[in-house]
Order: sequence, then structure tokens, then C-alpha cells
Amino acid sequence: MRVKINPEDLANEVIEIRRVGKVTKGGKRLRFRVVAVVGDRQGHVGVGFGKSVEIPQAIQQAIRDAAKSMVRVSLVKGTIPHEVLGVFKASRVLLKPAYPGTGVIAGRTVGAVCRLAGVDNILTKSLGTNTPLNLARATALGLSQSEPVESVAERRGKSVEDLVEVEEDAQAG
Repeated sequence: MRVKINPEDLANEVIEIRRVGKVTKGGKRLRFRVVAVVGDRQGHVGVGFGKSVEIPQAIQQAIRDAAKSMVRVSLVKGTIPHEVLGVFKASRVLLKPAYPGTGVIAGRTVGAVCRLAGVDNILTKSLGTNTPLNLARATALGLSQSEPVESVAERRGKSVEDLVEVEEDAQAG
């Protein structure tokens, strides 16, 4: 589900700047590809990329692209509600909820996506290829797949307090 948010409220981070080239009859045509992440640190995050001859233009394109592809992330007490596996092409990212005070235990790419989504405590593991663009997209997809506690409680016919209490007991034991 895509979300529209005011662009001024978004923080952004450039993950990768890569020089790419196209070989033509007249020689090599060099450009820059930039991968960027934007988020409001309150449960919305997006990943995008931009290409241009100049780096600043590529960064602006990447930020615009990321803002268009925003997704909603379910958060419970600064972490995700349950374990999830994000998959995009050959990249796979395992995302696990963590206790308060753990922090964001992740590599540069996955950590940037999690921090801009507003996740304060999470454990992650990259299982597939570590290409920054695919890894960032896999992380965003994984975070968007996390189900809100309210919908799980409704489906199971229980209250939210019962579920959160049960999860806390299971983690303590």
C-alpha cells in the first residue's frame, strides 16, 4: 500500500553513488546512479534511485523516486511486531523484533532503511546478495509485510493487550 506524505517532513539518506557507463560508437557515456532512502521516522519509508550525468541531479531524482514509493511499516514499542523475511530478486533480509535498548543491529543499507522507518530496536540478517538497491528494496518490502497487532488480535478474536502481554511473557521466558 503506497502512502502520500508531505516531502518537507521526510528525512533522506543516500545509500550508494555508483558510476555507470554505456559504451557507444563514440566512446563511453558515463553517468551516476544514486540509491536513496526517505522516511518520516514514524512508520513510513521509501527506496528509490536516480541516474544523471551530475551527482546532485541524480540525488534529487533518487529522493523524488523514493518519496513516490513510500510504504507503511507497523511498529510496536519501537520495533516490528513479528519476524519477517523480505525478498526482492536475489536479495533476502531476515528482520526480527528486538528488546528495547538493543538498537538497530544491521548493515549500512538495511540499517538506513530501518532507522528512517522509525524502527529503534531490530535484529537483521542479509541472506542473499548484498547489492545495495536490491537489499534496500527487500528491506522495505519486508517491513511493509509486518502486520499490525490490531489486525492480528481481531483475526484471533483477542484483545491487543492479551497479545502484547503474551508476546512479552514468551520473550521473558
